[in-house]
Amino acid sequence: MTGSAAVLDALRSALGDAVVTDPARLDAARGDKSGHRSAAPPLAIVDARSIEDVQATMRVATATRTPVVTRGAGTGLAGAALATTGEIVLSTLAMDRVLEIDEDDLVAVVQPGILNGRFNDILGERGLWFAPDPASRAISTIGGNIATGAGGLLCAKYGVTRDAVLGLTVVLADGRIIRTGHRSVKGVTGLDLTALMVGSEGLLGVVVEAVVRIRRRVEGAVATIAAFFPDAASAARAASAVSSAGVQPAVMELMDARSLAAVDALLGTTMGAAGAAHLAVQTDGPAASTEAAEALAIIESLGGSAELTTEPEEGERLLAVRRAMHPAMERLGTTLIEDVSVPRSALPAMFAAIADVEERFGVTIPTVAHAGDGNLHPNFVFEGDVVPDHIWEAADALFSAALALGGTLTGEHGIGVLKRRWLEDELGADQVELQRGIKAVFDPLGILNPGKVFTPLVAG
Repeated sequence: MTGSAAVLDALRSALGDAVVTDPARLDAARGDKSGHRSAAPPLAIVDARSIEDVQATMRVATATRTPVVTRGAGTGLAGAALATTGEIVLSTLAMDRVLEIDEDDLVAVVQPGILNGRFNDILGERGLWFAPDPASRAISTIGGNIATGAGGLLCAKYGVTRDAVLGLTVVLADGRIIRTGHRSVKGVTGLDLTALMVGSEGLLGVVVEAVVRIRRRVEGAVATIAAFFPDAASAARAASAVSSAGVQPAVMELMDARSLAAVDALLGTTMGAAGAAHLAVQTDGPAASTEAAEALAIIESLGGSAELTTEPEEGERLLAVRRAMHPAMERLGTTLIEDVSVPRSALPAMFAAIADVEERFGVTIPTVAHAGDGNLHPNFVFEGDVVPDHIWEAADALFSAALALGGTLTGEHGIGVLKRRWLEDELGADQVELQRGIKAVFDPLGILNPGKVFTPLVAG
């Protein structure tokens, strides 16, 4: 019996019909929403339905030294869930239950496969909500949000996924279970393995349950400002001024003219007809009207043409335009969706740097930004599955600019395979070596998501 056949036999013996080798599904596991694909399909997919299924998969993987790629809905944007030859895809998508909602302590216990949007629908029936709000919330899972440290539109006021996770149940590479964190508001016992797991991109273990913070529905009005500026840099200056003034929007999203044009083509809207950049500012809570009025005055003083509404439907319409950005880019070709973050005060300078990269390399870079927290998503569009050299060169210049401004390579998408070559530029060699060592403690055989985040070491 060959090695692959032996692995399949062991998986089927342990997991039965949870093991899938359908060619179409194997082919789909080669890619994710980054638009990139691995060179060949994986060995098999395990549709885990329980913690025991995950444990059984990892025990087989450890016994046979077979790599495992944990995968949710496949909506990642950094290539962290791509699988290839000889690998087992461990799908947690079927583990999609909300196990507990505690309204007194404002915590919930969820399985990793629950969709972010579905979870919020369930909470909404009780007047509750989950703050992390990625643009992909309708199709992304909580487990995927945790694996990548996802952010979203509400981060500046309500925090990112890491801020919402109190504890985790994790299956380790050899099938053991650990439970990290706590349900209490405070908890500092030992090293913070929960925070370490959030954003670890499947390198350290498989998240099978999460204890997360939930919130009561925000009382009061929601006010939304729609503002247009001659260019993205002008809109960025206004966003920075709003933040500097002490106004705390729940949402502050910036779209440049090319982004608006792409979304218009997808949705049939006319937001970009004037060729201007757009800034959407939304305030909530008891002080929403006062804060919106202050933000509006700042925006208009800096040359923005703006309107304010307290109609919820109009506010949702504007945010739906922003959420349509990625589908709009997909229509243009394969997209390298970047994810740099800079200090909020450096947002105008980062937009100026993007314009410089466009001119130097002869490329167009449609860009949107979570302007409330300084997280930008420049998009490089090209044809095919392989990123052309000139696109990588332009991306390199863009990353260098972000780091020079005190920023980071990724605010919420992760490193995956797409950014691993730049990891040492930000962290330095000593920190990368320490992080490799941490992975080796959790995964001594190197079977968890190999080739992601860290550039493979060359033997010899």
